Amino acid sequence: MPARQQLQNRPAERAPRRAPKITALGGGQGLSASLSALRRLTNELTAVVTVADDGGSSGRLRAELGVLPPGDLRKALAALCGDDDWGRTWSEVLQQRFTGTGELGGHAVGNLLIVALWEKLGDPVEALNWVGRLLNVQGRVLPMSAVPLDIEAQVRGHDPARPGEVSAVRGQASVAITPGTVQSIRLLPDGPPAVPEAVQAVLEADWVVLGPGSWFTSVLPHLLVPELAKALTETRARRLLTLNLAPQPGETEGFTPQRHLEVIADHAPDLVVDAILVDERAVTGGAFGIADLAGLEQAAERMGAALVLGSVARSDGTPRHDPELLAAAYDRIFRTHGRIGPWR
Repeated sequence: MPARQQLQNRPAERAPRRAPKITALGGGQGLSASLSALRRLTNELTAVVTVADDGGSSGRLRAELGVLPPGDLRKALAALCGDDDWGRTWSEVLQQRFTGTGELGGHAVGNLLIVALWEKLGDPVEALNWVGRLLNVQGRVLPMSAVPLDIEAQVRGHDPARPGEVSAVRGQASVAITPGTVQSIRLLPDGPPAVPEAVQAVLEADWVVLGPGSWFTSVLPHLLVPELAKALTETRARRLLTLNLAPQPGETEGFTPQRHLEVIADHAPDLVVDAILVDERAVTGGAFGIADLAGLEQAAERMGAALVLGSVARSDGTPRHDPELLAAAYDRIFRTHGRIGPWR
């Protein structure tokens, strides 16, 4: 057989599949859980983090220095540290808090490191890139806006003596624990600018993942930054919304899963979602009680999404996502609901 014919008859070699580009939006522990899962699937991972925290160490640094609140950014960086000794050590160092009652008491080491680089470089994005290189993180962390933001909520029954009255509650820390029922939120200043790199990450992603997390103070704020909201409607990426495992005391007390989706739709009526991930146990007798699955499916359909039930909670009974189970659920959704095929 001629050499040329032999070459033609060989099985074609498969080109190596690239890792999918994933952009995750959120803040706090919810985003950290999502990042811990997603980094098991890809190293093309960008976290876009809310910057409205005004409590604790972040609030003190923000008030004293006028900087972005670093806490949620620190948590995202810690979640992306590697599983080797280097990564685990740096993750613990970032999260370590000073003890005592002095000026350093309560501050997280990572918050001070981030703010020091902000002051030195004068560029919040480049400073976070430097921290990421130091920690050898698996991905990139970006603030959603380059200006500190405030959250103002309209709350019904904030004053227990006037249960029907709607009043304004300002500040992320206050909204998170408010009595009464949160009706809606807005950001101050109104129409804040997005970080251009965050907009680019949404536009260039294969998948954008929103949630889990504090619904009004970590998830919704991204939808109220005009350039980010526009990018979310224009991107060719598929969009995945991950529901929480339980209502959050104060912020979403008494909310059903359907109500969580209605809140998203009320604040971002133009947002179309491809899939919504819900923990099966949470809606079949768990923290939400016995959910109306038919009603939940209809709420998902109104957002253009397929409802995906899975087992993603830790086995210890706490309302926390298990990174391995969440990664497996994300993997199945990416393979079965997206334009991209298997990549590993």
